[in-house]
Amino acid sequence: MAKVSLTNGLDADHKQQIKEIVCDILEIDEDEVTGTSLFKEEHDADSLRAIEILAALERTQNVTIDQAELSRMVNLEGVYTVVAEAAHS
Repeated sequence: MAKVSLTNGLDADHKQQIKEIVCDILEIDEDEVTGTSLFKEEHDADSLRAIEILAALERTQNVTIDQAELSRMVNLEGVYTVVAEAAHS
């Protein structure tokens, strides 16, 4: 049985995969980002990078994410929540 995080329904493997995607697109090391560090303010992400993250998540996580959700995807915790909700809709 897979371990499931109580915070948003994603297991550790999914969270790690999402973190790797985000770090790759933002061109930062994984140890530079925390669950609450802000992509735009702390990691210089622009709107194009945000759209790249959304598209990569749709491809790799087999979900559909409305672009309106970008406003919630400001940090890893926000991304985890949006992906978990998309996976259960």
